[in-house]
Amino acid sequence: MRVRVLGCSGAIAKGCRTTSFLVGGDVLVDAGTGVGDLTLEEMAGIQHVLLTHSHLDHIAALPLMIDSVASQLTRPICVYALPGTISAIKAHVFNNVIWPDFSRIPSPEKPFVTLHEIQVGQVLEIGGKRIEVLPAVHTVPAVGYAISARGGNWVFTGDTERNPAFWRRLNAMNVAALVIETAFSNREKDLARRSLHLSPLALAEELDCIEKGKSFPIFITHTKPAETDLIMAEIKRFDQTQPFGADVSHDIRYLRAGQEFEL
Repeated sequence: MRVRVLGCSGAIAKGCRTTSFLVGGDVLVDAGTGVGDLTLEEMAGIQHVLLTHSHLDHIAALPLMIDSVASQLTRPICVYALPGTISAIKAHVFNNVIWPDFSRIPSPEKPFVTLHEIQVGQVLEIGGKRIEVLPAVHTVPAVGYAISARGGNWVFTGDTERNPAFWRRLNAMNVAALVIETAFSNREKDLARRSLHLSPLALAEELDCIEKGKSFPIFITHTKPAETDLIMAEIKRFDQTQPFGADVSHDIRYLRAGQEFEL
């Protein structure tokens, strides 16, 4: 199974796309602006969309993608999200003001999209993939996801701040790779805390929750384009000077659009 990074930035600029991952060609995790780099054929292959939360950088391309392939659909695209996320999408996107209500057109019986509520801890079996819904701590209802494959779980935190429940679950898993957000630099650590995002200092504290002896690559996502270099420099400094756990040195890398994970 392949996970393709379509977007992994916290905002837009040339070469920067917001959060979206394509899993095996038919499952989309978040629908940020990176979806716009897919071909029409690739978009038409997407049958399921898993949303972490309702913020614009994670859903911006959803209505536009559905519009692009609507004429080719033979069945609705299934969107999975927390009840609060679905309520927000109905109220603020598919409301016939910002965008047509694709959950009721062309008809309520045969819509372009169906919306499905999920809960933290739930395990979804979608297109032959096992996907677990993980807890996240954010300013709106939010989750992360773990996608299981033979090589271990590909784990995505979604947008989150300090999150003990997430680390308890991760420590019980076989992890192939962890994708974790770090939206702000340390000079913006107070803003990060208020907006429930991570800074490198908070990231260091969170990574200390990883069970001793566990080792897997860690990929940093959701950095603000203007601060990416600074954020990664600050992470590199603490990674070199602060050993985590007993004798484990974390392999921390910057996630890039176009990157692929083979699981």
